[in-house]
Amino acid sequence: MTEWHFATDEPADELAILHHFSVKKREAGQDVEFVITVKEFARPKDPTMRYLAQADKKVFQKGVPFLPSGWGNTLLKALAECILIIKEFPYQGPQPE
Repeated sequence: MTEWHFATDEPADELAILHHFSVKKREAGQDVEFVITVKEFARPKDPTMRYLAQADKKVFQKGVPFLPSGWGNTLLKALAECILIIKEFPYQGPQPE
């Protein structure tokens, strides 16, 4: 549906379509799957940040844990930034809540 962005004319609604990807990282002899959701905003506040990619798992859990993410004006740029962070920082397993 190419006209989805016309569903609302209110920028404050932050309407976005979701794109899902998965990538595997080899960590401590095991494959860890990360699911990445990329939001494509209909009316971004900043046109250079139309896409936001965010992973489903935190990395660097034994330091300062954070969710890998990436911004960009293209889906490729946001996705690539997120994957780069996943590769750069260790995944140290699920952490207790």
